[in-house]
Amino acid sequence: MTSWIGDRALIASAERALDPGHPVAAIALMTPHGGAEALRGAAPENDFEIGSISKAITGMLYRASIERGRVEPTTTLGALLPLADHGAVETITLESLATHHSGLPRLAPGMQPWRRTWRLWTRGENPYGETLDQLLEQTRGIALGPPRARYSNLGFQLLGHAVAAAESMSYRDLLTATLGPGFATPHHADELRPTSLLGASRRGRPRAAWVGEAIAPAGGIRATIGTMRDLLHRILDGTAPGLSALDAHTPYSPGVRIGAGWITLGRPGREITWHNGGTGGFRSYIGVDRTAGFGVVVLSARDRSVDRAGFALLREHAPER
Repeated sequence: MTSWIGDRALIASAERALDPGHPVAAIALMTPHGGAEALRGAAPENDFEIGSISKAITGMLYRASIERGRVEPTTTLGALLPLADHGAVETITLESLATHHSGLPRLAPGMQPWRRTWRLWTRGENPYGETLDQLLEQTRGIALGPPRARYSNLGFQLLGHAVAAAESMSYRDLLTATLGPGFATPHHADELRPTSLLGASRRGRPRAAWVGEAIAPAGGIRATIGTMRDLLHRILDGTAPGLSALDAHTPYSPGVRIGAGWITLGRPGREITWHNGGTGGFRSYIGVDRTAGFGVVVLSARDRSVDRAGFALLREHAPER
């Protein structure tokens, strides 16, 4: 097993929190006194797939666009994307997408999700890869369910591309313009950086990179641990664009509330706002205790959950109040 490198105190915490089933991993910690990183089997320049943490970032892009006056919570998809004659999907509001209350299914039925999942598990293939035009075609005639909490990758795909359209740019360009060049959204495998990591299944089998224009806002962002640490820093010092995405005002499940993508749970004096991510070969976690000023990111190039490690690191380093 490769040894950890980085901050000694964080390495000690990482060894307690993260099991040996993550041979390629990186952790960032932010406190009121500064930040630290620890890496195992990876270098600072390596970027990871962050999976559905992309949704939390898309929520911030959406709220930043509201702050700039480009969109409103009641703006509909049909006002921003070419969805004429697509049915009820064009009436969906951006805010309902951001809180998973749009009535959309998890995935578009037209993408044949069961077949793609089979190919992922048996061949390690990327189950995504659509262009934006293909995604929009898959939404034609989708029947909406009731407006209750229902996690939807499709919803965040549409949200991100709709906000980008309101800003007259692509999602990729909106991401860079809002949060800087540290994040990447490759549309094809040949766009991966030379330092991009490739992930592995729980048993260590290679997995293809999850790339594609359509999936970017919901699960297609890549980042280094340094980029994620910088994001933590900006969230905790209040300078991040679209910070209101973390303000959880909408009930999501018992004891859980949602902002724009970001989930908040806990009790007064110990509320954690967080999101996790998983792709074919990666798992990720980001969590912040905004009141105490602490945050943690855990990235792994192995399809094994890191949620428990993320929460454990926050409990260890953020004081109870």
